[in-house]
Amino acid sequence: MTLPLIGILRGIKPDEAVDIAQEVLEAGITQIEVPLNSPDPFTSINLLAEAFGERAVIGAGTVLTPEQVREVYDAGGRLIVSPNCRPSVIEETRRLGMASWPGIVTPSEAFDALDAGATGLKLFPAVQVGLEGMKAVRAVLPSGTLLYAVGGVGVDNFAAWRAAGVDGAGLGSALYKPGQTPSEVSRQAKALVAAWEAGAQA
Repeated sequence: MTLPLIGILRGIKPDEAVDIAQEVLEAGITQIEVPLNSPDPFTSINLLAEAFGERAVIGAGTVLTPEQVREVYDAGGRLIVSPNCRPSVIEETRRLGMASWPGIVTPSEAFDALDAGATGLKLFPAVQVGLEGMKAVRAVLPSGTLLYAVGGVGVDNFAAWRAAGVDGAGLGSALYKPGQTPSEVSRQAKALVAAWEAGAQA
């Protein structure tokens, strides 16, 4: 079963992308995004798609325009994550058959994203919205809507977020910071996966 976790490799460089992503995948996280404000992101996405495309969903984060969606697609990416809700980006993502995870905070943004065809919603920044704010948004969403928390979510609070109703999470600096070694990322990834799975029983 695929874990509902997206690994965010912000700041990754092409020459380290495959080795770092290998450790993330071995920990059980099979959705990986390279934010477009990373160094040479399309090269990293292409390398990851070629190396792992058959057993992972590789794509981009911080995607802001339909043109960037097409560039990600051409690089082999099949996952588009954004910090905001822009219907034109969502629509282009879905037209190309890719997974779309736009960022939302308010119900208005959530429904605009769903109307445009979003695969799921990225509550961002989750730490700002908080558990009570998230529950208020969750209460009005259509049944079956996938809601992932991103930003300030990790080992220490997975159980609380899961109990409050999130379906998954995006993992940024808790998973990877620029300059970290594959072994460091491996330890962090395994700890995050263990904490997420433990949260199911909390």
